[in-house]
Amino acid sequence: MDARYPIGKYEAKPFSHKQKEEWLLQIKFLPQELELAIQNLDEFQLNTPYRDGGWTVKQLVHHIADSHMNAYARFKLGLTENNPTIKPYDENKWADLADVQSTPVNISITLLYALHERWHAAIKDLTEDQFERTVLHPEHGRLMSLWLLLGLYAWHGKHHVAHITALREQKKW
Repeated sequence: MDARYPIGKYEAKPFSHKQKEEWLLQIKFLPQELELAIQNLDEFQLNTPYRDGGWTVKQLVHHIADSHMNAYARFKLGLTENNPTIKPYDENKWADLADVQSTPVNISITLLYALHERWHAAIKDLTEDQFERTVLHPEHGRLMSLWLLLGLYAWHGKHHVAHITALREQKKW
């Protein structure tokens, strides 16, 4: 198994109502899954990188919150503007900021519960046409549909939870 991609790389899938429901459930329940993944970890464990050269568990938790706040804003922009240009950010620099080191992980877990409740409510009833709305990602130089982003962020949460659970299995925590 590649420690960087414990569930494999993201693969886009065509729209289907079954896939939509699966991804929406992953968005809705990510906070609970993440909370369970870090349950009972002590400070030493939270400060352990999930792989050599990788982020610590603490950085992963805060990164998910940072990433999904951006995702929520990207969806709202995509739903209310025509092909808006979204703002990229340097996730590695964000992961090294002081708040990531000083803020307990439960703060980001709490944020994710509220954020995912709002995000799920905003997108659960979107039609296929609405999921075809796009945003322009300037780093990738292309339009990305909200459908693509839904799948990507559903994968993203599972991807990072798997980093933590794989580390726990490896370390027998």
